Amino acid sequence: MNLLEEPWLPVRRADGSRTWIAPTALSDSTLVAFDADRPDFNGALAQFAIGLLQTTAPVETNTKWRELFRRPPTAETLAQWFTPVQTAFDLDGDGPRFMQDRTLRPDEGAVNDVSALLIEAPGEQTLKNNADHFIKRGQADAICLHCTATALLTLQINAPSGGAGHRTGLRGGGPLTTLVACQPPRSLWHDLWLNVREQGAFLDHSGERALTEPHYTFPWLAGITALQTDKGELAPIQVHPAHVFWAMPRRIRLDFEQTESGICPLCGRASDRLVRQYVTKNYGLNYKGAWDHPLSPYYQDKDEWRAMHPQPGGIGYRHWLGWVLGAAMESNKALRRARVVSHVLASGRGVLDGQLRLWAFGYDMDNMKARCWYEASLPLYGLNECDVDAQRRVEEEVRQWLAGASLAAFFLRSAVKDAWFGDEARGDLSVLDASFWSASEADFYRQLRELIEVARLDGDIDHLAVAQAWLARLRRVAVDLFDTQFVGAGAIERQNPRRAAEAYRQLQRNLDGKKIRAALGLPVADKTRSANAAHAQP
Repeated sequence: MNLLEEPWLPVRRADGSRTWIAPTALSDSTLVAFDADRPDFNGALAQFAIGLLQTTAPVETNTKWRELFRRPPTAETLAQWFTPVQTAFDLDGDGPRFMQDRTLRPDEGAVNDVSALLIEAPGEQTLKNNADHFIKRGQADAICLHCTATALLTLQINAPSGGAGHRTGLRGGGPLTTLVACQPPRSLWHDLWLNVREQGAFLDHSGERALTEPHYTFPWLAGITALQTDKGELAPIQVHPAHVFWAMPRRIRLDFEQTESGICPLCGRASDRLVRQYVTKNYGLNYKGAWDHPLSPYYQDKDEWRAMHPQPGGIGYRHWLGWVLGAAMESNKALRRARVVSHVLASGRGVLDGQLRLWAFGYDMDNMKARCWYEASLPLYGLNECDVDAQRRVEEEVRQWLAGASLAAFFLRSAVKDAWFGDEARGDLSVLDASFWSASEADFYRQLRELIEVARLDGDIDHLAVAQAWLARLRRVAVDLFDTQFVGAGAIERQNPRRAAEAYRQLQRNLDGKKIRAALGLPVADKTRSANAAHAQP
């Protein structure tokens, strides 16, 4: 089965129907999104399609890029682009197989059930200890070829640590991915093409463009030792720039001899060839060095840039500044937005007849354990139509808003903790912060939309009025949560009235205090007047 010819990609049409297509149909204007039964599969398929287009599309200029955005290529054109790399996408057969170690023999490694390709599947130690309490074993004993290919792709992209010598992905286990998409939605092609850059800009970015032999892009076309020494390391300079989309940290060989017919438990379709197991072995490609994946934001850790990963608490507007503009709230930290985001906002692609959004997703991993899958959309409104100076003005405003919001969340958490337990309590109170960020999100985006519109039209931003309004909204959210959800709504017999009253007064003082006003860039001398103004807000 060749993945460039086989209709294995699940997609949704504009009328809501679902179908399966080959990659040559990606430009079909009736398609609006990938439509797998698992969200991590949809994220992996989007990266597969972007990687395939970035690797093969002969687009050298911004003018040509715009032309293909407005008039998508035909299926015949896509087939011409893909033909030179077709042999790299065979899933089965005796030769090289897609994202599988061609040197691994059936009797050479450990045999795993095919369900182990799924990120959340219980590991060997969990099964040995009979500790698969929440994610049970045996939920996908045999899966169809289409889902097997997608599961393999998803694992190689997100590969968490898996024991001695079982390598993590090129961006570490469970990386955060941020893609640019149209708002409102247009078609699958438009969302994919927004994340593809001109070849010159892409090839100059990272890796060694002179390494044009196919295995430097698709590592499964040769043995591991063709790229790195035995148990050695692999740096960007040792491969072609497009390798970032086709990394293969895990040594895997699917077993197509032990198949059966039946219903695939993942997609629910009948198949006469369900895969039951695969062979795996440790010490695959060991990605080290300054890898810079174009679809992920990075943070600076001492002298190194590391890919960001979703964290407990999920995705919210507190991430907007870093992931959209590449700016941190604290001056002593450095962030870098994904290269594709930077390119879209800096390359004059604002004239796209619409606004944009950021699609962010990824696994929150605790070593090899998947704690959660997070996925969210962050609106960009008209930011893609703002020039650099206007984007910088938006950045400065939003930085102060988020600094104020962080303080308000801290004040709320401290007050609730004091009301519940007093000063000595310890434990996980992250639910308080999550509630605050969630409750204030709509106000943030409403104000952000107004701010970007003013910046887009090159208008004057009334900083004091905007900051004062944001402070009033933060204050209202924090007080409401204290009163109606966390403390005031508690059973009276379980309350300590004195402690609750003191905590409430302290929360009020903090929300009217100098610290939060300074964080928002408000004058601190008129504390009393501003507090009164804040109290007067509806």
